[in-house]
Amino acid sequence: MSQTATLTRSPDWPLQVKAPGTHDWERTATRWMRDLLPARYGGYSTLTRHPAVLTRHVQLQLQHEMRTVRAALQTSRAELPRMGVAEVVIENTIRMYATELDQLGRLSRGVRLVSEALLVGPSGQRRH
Repeated sequence: MSQTATLTRSPDWPLQVKAPGTHDWERTATRWMRDLLPARYGGYSTLTRHPAVLTRHVQLQLQHEMRTVRAALQTSRAELPRMGVAEVVIENTIRMYATELDQLGRLSRGVRLVSEALLVGPSGQRRH
């Protein structure tokens, strides 16, 4: 099985990104990754013109978000009651953070797959 088929058959391959080698797939990959970043990054052409820079930045952004959500999750039971938050809201908040952490993990795996596909040229050699 080719690397492309292996990547796109993964459950973590994003539905918004066409399969590598198909028409316009790199544009869909770049757009999907750009959409993972805060909107203010949309104006930086360096990110959209250089897949290596874009994928690196998206990976760093997701790592940061995961650290933030983990910290929020780990401190919810201790900090939220002192802020007057009701127990039912704290439980819902903890579930929200756990769901978000799962989602960020899936996104991170998807970014890794798309990154691998973007950074490998048609000949199977790594792009520079």
